[in-house]
Amino acid sequence: MNAVANSFLLVFAGLFPIVNPVGSAPIFLALTSHNSVEVRRRLVHRVTINSFLLLLGSLFVGSHVLVFFGITLPVVRIAGGLAVAAFAWRLLRDGATTAQGAAEVDETAPVDAFYPLTMPLTVGPGSISVAIALGAQRPQGVTDLTSIALLAAAAVAGLAAIALTVFLCYRFADKMVSLLGTSGINVLIRLSAFILLCIGIQIIWSGYSALMGIPH
Repeated sequence: MNAVANSFLLVFAGLFPIVNPVGSAPIFLALTSHNSVEVRRRLVHRVTINSFLLLLGSLFVGSHVLVFFGITLPVVRIAGGLAVAAFAWRLLRDGATTAQGAAEVDETAPVDAFYPLTMPLTVGPGSISVAIALGAQRPQGVTDLTSIALLAAAAVAGLAAIALTVFLCYRFADKMVSLLGTSGINVLIRLSAFILLCIGIQIIWSGYSALMGIPH
């Protein structure tokens, strides 16, 4: 049971700080501010499911996909870090105005919840690379199929817990942000964008350090 609990905690504790649904919630709200409440609720459900499936695929098949295409994990981190940093810089520079302008869509049209709401906002390259790294760590000395299945189920439960936190933070983002007002929203978005920019740069440095053999 200790191994099962460790598998759950390893996945949850490894991914939660990078997914950071609390910090991403105000950005999600700004990007969907021109949508109706009903559309936003549908988006929350879709983003939650998309995030879970994306992390699940990264955890169990991500390392095999990288091997198939001959891509190393440090390269994924560098490319992904650039994408995160570019997205965060735009939000940091323009704040809620640009985010809201980007969200002006026809409410009757089909809603695409994948970009940028699922990726890179919720599940970015950093989360994907961590999930791939966790999936590449095969349990040592475990050969019993039942034990392997339990460890895999615990890892999936960890991903489900991450998805649940995303759902709760995004679902009630409006209540959290309504206490802050317009100025507070803009400040919180810029602060979250700055943290996201730092995360992007950290991902780039992590990938570069791994390629160059620099300790970090």
